[in-house]
Amino acid sequence: MEELFAGGRIIDAILVMVAIEAVALTAWLGRRGRARLARSLLPNLASGACLMLALRTALADGWWGWIALCLAGSLAAHVVDLAGRLRDR
Repeated sequence: MEELFAGGRIIDAILVMVAIEAVALTAWLGRRGRARLARSLLPNLASGACLMLALRTALADGWWGWIALCLAGSLAAHVVDLAGRLRDR
């Protein structure tokens, strides 16, 4: 169990679950005519996924540049999410 966390493999499992969640939510909401809601959730999921990728890279002793790119991706997705929320108000 320690190796699962120390090597960052647990993050891989979480990222797979996030991808499944994104596909399932998009399909489920799309069938109910709420595709716009599904699109509004995707930047939030992308931001979290980028943060998890940054953590995975750090746990695997990855290059700091990859960590920075993951964090920048998370910031970009977060800004898109916030802009969408403010626009909807």
